[in-house]
Amino acid sequence: MGDTINVDVAPSTRRGPVRPAERALAPDLARGAMLLIIAVANVAGVVFAGEPGLDTTPHGAERILNFWLFDLVHARGYPVFAVMFGYGIVQLARRQEAAGATPRSVRSVLLRRNAWLVVFGLAHAALLYYGDFLGAYGIVGIVMTLVLLRRGDRFHRIVLAIWALTLVEVTVFAVLVVSRLTGGASGSAGLPPKHIDSLAAASYPASVLDRLGEWPAHTLTVLPFIVITWLGMWAARRRVLEEPARHRTLLGWTAFAGLGIAVAGGLPAALVSAGWLHADESVAALALTLHGASGMFAGPGYVALFGLIAARVATTTGPGPVVGALSALGRRSLSGYLTQSVAWLVLLAPFTIALGGRFGSPTVTGLVVAVAVWLGTVVAADRLDRRGRPGPAEFVLRRLTYGPRDGRP
Repeated sequence: MGDTINVDVAPSTRRGPVRPAERALAPDLARGAMLLIIAVANVAGVVFAGEPGLDTTPHGAERILNFWLFDLVHARGYPVFAVMFGYGIVQLARRQEAAGATPRSVRSVLLRRNAWLVVFGLAHAALLYYGDFLGAYGIVGIVMTLVLLRRGDRFHRIVLAIWALTLVEVTVFAVLVVSRLTGGASGSAGLPPKHIDSLAAASYPASVLDRLGEWPAHTLTVLPFIVITWLGMWAARRRVLEEPARHRTLLGWTAFAGLGIAVAGGLPAALVSAGWLHADESVAALALTLHGASGMFAGPGYVALFGLIAARVATTTGPGPVVGALSALGRRSLSGYLTQSVAWLVLLAPFTIALGGRFGSPTVTGLVVAVAVWLGTVVAADRLDRRGRPGPAEFVLRRLTYGPRDGRP
């Protein structure tokens, strides 16, 4: 999420040298690919002015798209965001320490940067998109800096216990859903998406007013994601993504288990969204709860998958132009994220071009727009990388954090 998570780290001195390409590739690759998941998830919400974005009367191909969106994308993108944010806090602290900063100076930099993220979030929400996560992660980053950063390994193991309890919770929800369905509960209710006023506003000023009312409530719903960011911090302390080849077993099991839980937990809601499973209102609501609870496991699952890809690339031919361009976007993820919001406002808002309603299928149109915008940010980031220039949002955040210098400690 922006420059707060886009920093290099000092090489590890444990168990031999670490390849520079391997050390830098996995975190950046994860951030670049993460933005595609976020684009697809957000664009559906914008097109249908709801959360989650959902065509409630799908036909033909829309049924298949609804199914895959709910099983692989909705409530599964921002957990990746959260894991990488927590990972980046440790990366930045480690870089500051390697440059000779005192613990007090490191804390000061982190607090200042995260406070500016809250400001970025408010501006982002007011001007562009209600579903801002920057402000919430800025608040979470402040809490993590003050409460978690200087804790020892024994304390950080608590997060593993929390995730184990969350898995128990997901299992309970799954049993309830399956028992209700196999017990004869039936009906014609669909999933109950929440209508978002700002996404359906008739004018830009009206959308701004709506977003100013929606942002605080949305931000509060994101704050519990500290459990996910904490897991990213735990992983960063072990350099899991900087040294993916040395953590293949952990990454493999995490990818398998995390994505497996997310896919299985999202299955009932995905089937209901596609119209292939009929349930009454209470079961549909319970399936949506299971969908959200299981979605957090997609965060470490996707991140682990990207780590395995990075390890594979680093030990074979090295990063090619595609992986290099994705990594360049990862190093400019804040700019990429904000560019998406500008694109949704210009291309999809009811008071601008409103592309979502101009063609036969809003779902297909939204997906095409999401992929096209993401590809545009990949190309732009690659060109900036070749010139050795940061993204514009990263440049501004560095200046605000460090003052009128080059943005480095």
